[in-house]
Amino acid sequence: MKLNNPVPLRDTAARAGAVPAGEALPEWDLRDLYASPADPNLQRDLDAAEKAAQAFEAAHAGKLASLPGDALEAALREYERIEEVLGRVMSYAQLLFSGDAQNAENGRFYQTMQERVTVIGSHLLFFTLELNRLDDALLEERMASSLALARWRPWLRDLRVFRPHQLSDELEKLLHEKEVTGRSAWNRLFDETIAHMRVPVARDGKTEELTVSAALNLLSDRDRAVREAAAVGVSKAFGDNIRLFSLITNTLAKDKEVIDGWRNYPRPGTSRNRANMVEDEVVDALVSAVVESFPRLSHRYYAMKGKWLGLGRMKHWDRNAPLPGDVDRTIPWVDARERVLTAYSAFSPELAALGRDFFEKPWIDAALRPGKASGAFAHPTVPSVHPYLLVNYHGKTRDVMTLAHELGHGVHQRLAAKQGYLMSGTPLTLAETASVFGEMLTFRAMLDAETDPQRRRLMLASKVEDMLNTVVRQIAFYRFEVLLHDERRKGELSSDRIAEIWMQVQRESLGPAFDFTPDYGVYWSYIPHFVHTPFYVYAYAFGDCLVNALYGVYQDGEVPDFQAKYLDLLRAGGTLRHKDLLAPFGLDASDPAFWKRGLDVIAGFIDELERTDV
Repeated sequence: MKLNNPVPLRDTAARAGAVPAGEALPEWDLRDLYASPADPNLQRDLDAAEKAAQAFEAAHAGKLASLPGDALEAALREYERIEEVLGRVMSYAQLLFSGDAQNAENGRFYQTMQERVTVIGSHLLFFTLELNRLDDALLEERMASSLALARWRPWLRDLRVFRPHQLSDELEKLLHEKEVTGRSAWNRLFDETIAHMRVPVARDGKTEELTVSAALNLLSDRDRAVREAAAVGVSKAFGDNIRLFSLITNTLAKDKEVIDGWRNYPRPGTSRNRANMVEDEVVDALVSAVVESFPRLSHRYYAMKGKWLGLGRMKHWDRNAPLPGDVDRTIPWVDARERVLTAYSAFSPELAALGRDFFEKPWIDAALRPGKASGAFAHPTVPSVHPYLLVNYHGKTRDVMTLAHELGHGVHQRLAAKQGYLMSGTPLTLAETASVFGEMLTFRAMLDAETDPQRRRLMLASKVEDMLNTVVRQIAFYRFEVLLHDERRKGELSSDRIAEIWMQVQRESLGPAFDFTPDYGVYWSYIPHFVHTPFYVYAYAFGDCLVNALYGVYQDGEVPDFQAKYLDLLRAGGTLRHKDLLAPFGLDASDPAFWKRGLDVIAGFIDELERTDV
């Protein structure tokens, strides 16, 4: 069963500041999906979907091989229609839960919907399994006989990637039905634990109990004592819960090992790469290129930053410290909106028009409140509705960049919606293209508008930090996952051993400018990607390097009608692979030089900072 999930939470922990007094931030209105959990339309949709799914199974199970091309295409359309209904229900439940995970009713409703949708989906499970058992020649003959069926070729192509890893129908059904008491249940436990946690932060002679998001935001406070107090509080809060987080991590890693073994995946990350429609070798090339570049990127930059801050060696709470002279003034929401839309419009009025709808309609939740998911994401929901964006807006420049990033996801999802529910979804590696490109457009526009050399230098340094967080930090996260999952195969890992692995990759990636205190060893436990979407994180680096190369082509004017070709790339959704999508721009992600070109952009920014370093 295919459910349109949100693009995983972007790690926006390094945020500080408060929203301007009296400014009302937008909150989303989910009534375009359903009016409330008690909405009779929701129950009506579930009942109708269950009846349709049962009828679909009775009509087609065991009979696909005998269907002519047009009849098979009709079955595919009905399958997509039922799946979209289920996707709409789960989108609503997920968004409601993300808006306030502290609300017990939201958690109960989310779990209930997962269970109901899983039961309904069990009647549809046979369809993809049986399609994958069809002989290649037979399927080609059916598509040759039906132009309508041939339109589904991209979806069938991607489905058959998993053919070698498919289990028997009985085992697939068992795994499908147990998901709600397996991985999904552990995910919910993680989310609810984080939502209910409070972090003790001692400052100004008193101790405040802050949410995890609020405490993490203080790690970029201008006052070093405040940053240290927040870091100590985060370490204590997660240290107090480290046995639980270690249990969740060990259990999910073992669960993955068992399933990967049954499916004959050669290594823990392979299943994610298959889902991303990218070869293991391409990911290896990316990771190797970034790791080899640690000295010329993060090690070099953070050595400069330590000098700018007047520190011999920095602590981990100094990594996102504001730079001296950086008066990061609070940016009102209305100004953030105009900066992002103006940058989008200068590139493509069509792109800006699609983005403007998110602000003029209640499709964005930017307000700060307890229980709300930290970080940011874009949820595509279903093509018949529209995406929703979640951000936590503190009014800082980086929050503007996050808004530009998530809006990129939103317009991408809208453009791809015409491909339909099954083919609009983009592999995670390519899902970051529009978001990072939108972020780059906004940064360049803001940088070009700045005439003060010192301010421009500070903006450039801030951009370098964001790029290091996106590329270096995410590849370090990926390395952590690889090492952890590989070692988990030998037995359960203690929390101390997990901390050792975490500290190892942090030292490798951030370099000798840092002196890590032992209590930093628990910081792995707040990263939601490790729980929700294992081995996802490299997609951020993939997207950033891809966009660096793509933006370079745009800046150099190498490709005529770049904007039109770029919009076509977004409209393609999941119908094209990365080689086909990048070919019009003269780029090839399988070429090692491609990754170097992307990393050279970051190195070039650092070169410029070194030239102006006084």
